[in-house]
Amino acid sequence: MTITTQESAPYPPMPSKLEKVEINPNAEIVLSKRYYKKDENGNFTESGRELFWRVASAIAAEEDKYEKSPYSATELAREFYDLMVSWKFLPNSPTLMNAGTRLGQLSACFVLPVGDSIEEIFDAVKHAAIIHKSGGGTGFSFSRIRPRESRVGSTGGVASGPLSFLRIFNTATEQIKQGGTRRGANMGIMRVDHPDIMDFIRAKEREGDFNNFNLSVALTEEFMKSVEANKEYDLINPQNGQAASSLNARKVFEILVQKAWESGDPGIVFIDRINRDNPTPMQGEIESTNPCGEQPLLPYEACNLGSINVSRFFRTPENEADLGSPDACIDWEELRRAIHLSVRFLDNVIDASRFPIQLIEDNVRKNRKIGLGLMGWADLLFMLGIPYNSEQAINLAGKMMKFFRDEGRSASHVLAEERGPFPAYEESIFARHKQGPYRNATITTIAPTGTLSIIAGCSSGIEPLFALCFARNVMDGERLVEVNPYFEQALRDSGSYSASLMDAVAAKGSIQTMDYLPQKVRQVFVTAMDIEPIWHLRMQAAFQEYTDNAVSKTVNLPNSASIDDIRNIYWLAYQLGCKGVTVYRDGCKSVQVLYTGEGKKTEAPAEEKSKVRTRPDLVYGFTQKVDTGLGVMYVTINEVDGEPFELFVTIGKSGHSITAKAEAIGRLVSLALRSGINVREIVKQIKGIGGEHPVFQKKGLLLSIPDAIAWVLENRYLSDQAPVSGGTALGKQTCPDCGSELVFQEGCHLCPTCAYSKCG
Repeated sequence: MTITTQESAPYPPMPSKLEKVEINPNAEIVLSKRYYKKDENGNFTESGRELFWRVASAIAAEEDKYEKSPYSATELAREFYDLMVSWKFLPNSPTLMNAGTRLGQLSACFVLPVGDSIEEIFDAVKHAAIIHKSGGGTGFSFSRIRPRESRVGSTGGVASGPLSFLRIFNTATEQIKQGGTRRGANMGIMRVDHPDIMDFIRAKEREGDFNNFNLSVALTEEFMKSVEANKEYDLINPQNGQAASSLNARKVFEILVQKAWESGDPGIVFIDRINRDNPTPMQGEIESTNPCGEQPLLPYEACNLGSINVSRFFRTPENEADLGSPDACIDWEELRRAIHLSVRFLDNVIDASRFPIQLIEDNVRKNRKIGLGLMGWADLLFMLGIPYNSEQAINLAGKMMKFFRDEGRSASHVLAEERGPFPAYEESIFARHKQGPYRNATITTIAPTGTLSIIAGCSSGIEPLFALCFARNVMDGERLVEVNPYFEQALRDSGSYSASLMDAVAAKGSIQTMDYLPQKVRQVFVTAMDIEPIWHLRMQAAFQEYTDNAVSKTVNLPNSASIDDIRNIYWLAYQLGCKGVTVYRDGCKSVQVLYTGEGKKTEAPAEEKSKVRTRPDLVYGFTQKVDTGLGVMYVTINEVDGEPFELFVTIGKSGHSITAKAEAIGRLVSLALRSGINVREIVKQIKGIGGEHPVFQKKGLLLSIPDAIAWVLENRYLSDQAPVSGGTALGKQTCPDCGSELVFQEGCHLCPTCAYSKCG
C-alpha cells in the first residue's frame, strides 16, 4: 500500500510506530501555508507526520543505489525522520516542499550567468523564471554586460547598459511566484571595476526600485588597497578587457557607504577572497552568490542546504559547577552523529533532485556541493548563560564551526569511500593538496533559516534574537504576547516575571535600560539592536574561518547609526576575513534625504527640510472617484516627473463644513508632497483615522475622508510594497499576510509569525 496525492510520487507507508510530531502553533501556521500538500480543492492531504515521512522516505530511497552503504533505505528513512521531527535538523524549504512529489526540485540556491548578447540575457531571464517557479532563488553577475552608451556592433546602435537589463529581470520576477506562494528572490552583483559601477551603486536611491533584488558590489583586493592608499583604480570594459577610465577608489567607497546607510543596499562581497576558496578553479571563476549571499556558486551551479539546531544538543550537566560550561553542557557525541546523518541526507538530496535545466544538473552532479549550517545559536547561548557580545561566545563560535567543518569533512570522506568522490575531485584543490577524497566539493554554509527556525521553534541562523518577545494579533482583535522561552524561564527563576513586564518588553524591544532586572539577565539576554557592530562582525568572522562557503549575517543598527558606523563596519569586515557583509539601519528605507551635486545623500539642514518646491506652470494628473460614508468624493492628484506633487479633494457643496475639512486635508497633503515628504509617510499618518460614517467598499472598509485619501495614495503609488500600517513607528513594515511587524535579518524582511519573507 502506498500513499499518493495528485502531485505526489509513491512513497512507502508510514510505520505504525512513528514518533509523534510536536508542532508549535507558529510552525503549524507556516506548514499549513506553504508546505502541506493539498488537493485540487485546496484541502490538506497530509499532516505533519506525513510531511516529514514523505521527505525522509524520498531522500532515503536513494540509498539503495549504493551497495556499500551501511543502511537500507527503510532504516535510513526512520533515521532521517527522527532527526527532523526532533527538530535537530531541517533541510532547505524546496526539499520540504517538493521531496516525494512530481516536481522534485529540491535545491534552494542557483547562480545563472548573464552574457553580453540579447540571446544570453534573455536565456537567463527564462531560466530564472523556471527556477523561481520551482521554489529556488537565483544570483546573477551583471559584470559581463557592456557599459551604457557602448557601441553595438551588429546594429550600430548604442547599448543601454546592465541596469536596463537588471530592470527586466526584476519585472520578470514580479510575475512568477515560487511554488505558487511567493515571488522569487534574486541577488544582483556587479564588479567594482565595471564602467557602470556608479549607476549600480545608486540603483536603489528611489525606494521601490529593483524590489525583487538584493544588490551587492564585488570588491577586489586591488580596489581595497586603492581605497586605503586614496588612489585611482581602473574601470575595465568587459567587451575587450581594456581600461575604459578610472575613479578615485576612496570616493567610490564613500558613496557605497552612503547608499548602504540610506537603504541597506548595496551590500558588499569580497570577490577575490571568495575565489581564493573556490574548490574547483579549473572550472572558472565564481561571479555571484545566491540571494542572501552565503552560497557562492559557479555559473549554472546549484546547491542544497540544511541546518542543524544546535540548541537541541544542550544537556544539563551532572555537576552543578559545570553549568554554563560548553564542554559539559553540549552533547558533542550526539552532535557528531547528527552532522554525519545530515551530510548523508544532503548528498542524497542531490541524487533525488530533478533540476529544471540540464546544464545545472550536469554541474551539480559534477561537484556535488552541499551546505550544512546551523540555527538556534542565540538560544544555545541563552541556555549556557553566555552573552552574545562576549569573548566566550566568540571562542565558542570558532570551536563549534571547526567541529562542523571537521566532522562534515569526515562524513563526506566516508561517503566518498562508499560512493566515490565528486567527479571533479581530481581537478580540485583537495587533490592538489592531497586532502580527502571527499564526496562533496563544499560541505558547510551558514544560511538564513527564517522559515526553518520558526518550524523548529528556535532562533534564526547565527543571528542574535531580534526581540525577546513580540505581540501579534489573533482572532477578534485579541493581542497575544509571545515570549522567548529561555528568557521567560530566566525571569521566573529570578522572580521577575509578570505579564505587565512582558508587555513592557514587547513595547520597548530591549531590557537593557530596565535596571530593576538582575544584571546577569540583562547581560545574557541581548537583542540585535543591543549589540555593538564589532560583535556582529566578530561573530560572523569566527564562523567564516571554518566555513567552506560563506555566512549569512546582518549587522542590524538603530536608526541613529551614522555613516561613519557603516564605513567602519565595511572596513572591519574586510580586515576580519569576512566574505561579505550586509547592514540594515532600522527604518532607513523611509528616511528623507537630500542629494548633493555628486549624488551623495546627506541629512538636510533644518531650514532646507521645510523648503517648498515651486509649482510648474503645467502639470498633469488624474481624478479618482471614491464613495465614502459622507457622499461621493473626488480626489485629484497632479504629478511632476511621475511623482505626486499636489492633491485636491472635493466633496459636498461649497460652504459646507465637510467641504472645508476636505479642502484643508488636501492643502496639507499638498504641502507635504511639495516639501519632499515620502508618500508612504503621508499614508502612514492619515491611514486608519476613524470617522462617524465608515463604509464598506470593494476596496475594503473606508473609515473616513483621510482614510479614503490614504487608500488612493497607497493604491496608486505603493501597490508593489508591503501594505502601510497606519500610525506605526518610523520605517516599520507590516506583514501583508497576517499584519505582524516584519523584522530585517539575513538580507530579507521576515514575519516571525507566519514566515512571510521578502528579499530585496
